Amino acid sequence: MLRMETIQYNLPQSHIPQAWYNILPDLPKPLAPPLHPGTLQPLGPADLTPLFPMALILQEVSTEREIEIPGEVRQIYAQWRPSPLIRARRLEKALDTPARIYYKYEGVSPAGSHKLNTAVAQAYYNKQEGVKHLSTETGAGQWGSALAMACAFLGLDCKVFMVRVSYDQKPYRRALIEAFGASVTASPSTETESGRAILAAHPNSNGSLGIAISEAVEVAAKDPHTNYALGSVLNHVLLHQTVIGQEAIEQMSMAGDEPDVIIGCTGGGSNFAGLVMPFLSRKLKGKCHACLVAVEPAACPSLTKGRFTYDFGDTGHLTPLVKMHTLGSTFIPPGIHAGGLRYHGMAPLVSHVLNLGLAEATTVQQLDAFAAGIQFARAEGIVPAPEANHAIAEAIRQALEAKAENKPRTILFGLSGHGHFDMQSYLDYQAGKLENYDYPEEEIAMALAGLPVVP
Repeated sequence: MLRMETIQYNLPQSHIPQAWYNILPDLPKPLAPPLHPGTLQPLGPADLTPLFPMALILQEVSTEREIEIPGEVRQIYAQWRPSPLIRARRLEKALDTPARIYYKYEGVSPAGSHKLNTAVAQAYYNKQEGVKHLSTETGAGQWGSALAMACAFLGLDCKVFMVRVSYDQKPYRRALIEAFGASVTASPSTETESGRAILAAHPNSNGSLGIAISEAVEVAAKDPHTNYALGSVLNHVLLHQTVIGQEAIEQMSMAGDEPDVIIGCTGGGSNFAGLVMPFLSRKLKGKCHACLVAVEPAACPSLTKGRFTYDFGDTGHLTPLVKMHTLGSTFIPPGIHAGGLRYHGMAPLVSHVLNLGLAEATTVQQLDAFAAGIQFARAEGIVPAPEANHAIAEAIRQALEAKAENKPRTILFGLSGHGHFDMQSYLDYQAGKLENYDYPEEEIAMALAGLPVVP
């Protein structure tokens, strides 16, 4: 009898979740409210209407545990959902570990990552309210390509500001965005006041997600026919990603297993939250005892070295103030290839969960991340996105720790997307052109010194 080296746990389309899961009513303490940047008072719905449709604003502050997924959104989800849960037996064998390793694979989506889960929802709600144009930012390009595809499906125009270093590093990701019909501009650009101000001070700026957000928000704020769409950080974005964790819970049950540790890479927080929050719900009820681990790059350590305080979500200070782990809105990380993780802050919800002691955070160096990605690819046949390599590196570390202790351990991690449009980064790694980078403490201190003063 053949022993299967890789086992997939697949669900039928009828098991696509009917509702997104909102963890806010289940947390022991509420989130700190977002504040108006001018008055420093809690935001009201009217403050956000220039940027978002009311349906998303209401989701942002909702205390409902379940929010129904519209039928049209579920129909589009059915093109790739439920995504597979895979047991990585070949990787287990290569590591010679007693650990059982599972990964939830979001790279099966047409856009290649988990980002499509919220892109479809955001495009849908904007269309329902008559919006014709969306502006957004993108780091590595996964969010930009996801929103571009969602807009193509739902008949909206899409404008993408892509962080300059990724714009140069990832031409094929940019080509995919354009193939879906969106326009792409390298950020910082001369098209906005925010971009021109950055270029005046730093003509050769690599850009950052904070800068690109400023440009996209400015475009939306100045045009009554354009709304803004965000790929991570905000509550409604993380909410839409919880289809991942809900499916994973059912699939782990199919496998007859229960995770001891759940791992996700973190940049803005949506991938981590999407996988982890449904499990955290069970943990709060005593039904799950897994350790929840957020993994970030050492070059952009918002959770491990940032401050938990109020800060702007963008460099140009056009966004509301939110309480989060932050390195300071003026922080511009080095041009590491994990572009989706180069953000100065972290989702308020993820930051809050970490601050409550319900999860922990760790860092991975760039070379260690790519080494893990190569090892995973040679064992499992999937070339991961550079962002996902960080979660893989931690999963491998956990598996080797189980080996050293000679104790079984069940590991679940999120493989947030494939790396088919990131092959230049693998070429650079194989050629020895990449290097590790620890962000200097003094530069972090300088960025934190510019935090807004909130009573």
